[in-house]
Amino acid sequence: MKQSLKLSQFGADDGQIVIYFHGAPGAPEECKIFDPDGKSHGLTFVCFDRFSIDASVNGETYYKLLAEEISKKAAGKQVVVIGFSIGAFIALQTCRYMTDGAVKSLHLVSAAAPLEAGDYLEAMAGRQVFQLAKTFPALFVLLSYWQRLLALLFPNALFRVLFASAAGADKALAADRAFQSDITQVLRLCFTDRVQGYARDIGAYVSPWKTTLPEVSAKTYIWHGAEDNWSPKLMADYLKSAIPGCTSIKMFNGLSHYSCLYRAVPEICNLLGKA
Repeated sequence: MKQSLKLSQFGADDGQIVIYFHGAPGAPEECKIFDPDGKSHGLTFVCFDRFSIDASVNGETYYKLLAEEISKKAAGKQVVVIGFSIGAFIALQTCRYMTDGAVKSLHLVSAAAPLEAGDYLEAMAGRQVFQLAKTFPALFVLLSYWQRLLALLFPNALFRVLFASAAGADKALAADRAFQSDITQVLRLCFTDRVQGYARDIGAYVSPWKTTLPEVSAKTYIWHGAEDNWSPKLMADYLKSAIPGCTSIKMFNGLSHYSCLYRAVPEICNLLGKA
């Protein structure tokens, strides 16, 4: 299936291309946090609107399509790939279809590991959602549409539901009005127009996929919060051991899920700017 994906672009106008995979829930607008550092370090951040891809496109066809879109945007140049949360899972799957040498480096931030790789669910803030998606996928889709209704009518309530169990530095972040406004907008965009794409990513994530990790050869960096209760620390440890190209893991004490992302942004940009 051929279709051209919409994308959002931030940072420098014509710099090193960095492909960002937003979270789930999430939207391309999430990538704007890279804009200031992208400009100062000569990095062009690109985030594809993957949730807008028709829901009939799934599995390996979905990952291949994303890889093709990245290749078209890169036009023969190397790219850096960053994946956040569930977006890290999609980034890993997509990188399997990138030709050797096409990915200069892969950065996994607050990454979620395969559920079948360990006893993670009980420690995850979103365990009820993932368990529902895994065991009763039809009910999970209904839940997603209920979240859509909240996003349309009471977006602030949806924010409070999602951050009710915030841990570590995410607690202070969740109380910040600018953060509330930004994430509420992302949630509104995700669930209002892209709920089927969101459901596809979650459904794919809860299915077994640990056997695909040996296929990831790109030089990989892991950035994780020690207090993360969305993607527990043990997930980072597992990914470090399972990805052949993983060369670095940075653990931030006191940080959780989103606070890790906000802390990692300048560090990743500084690292890429020196490369």
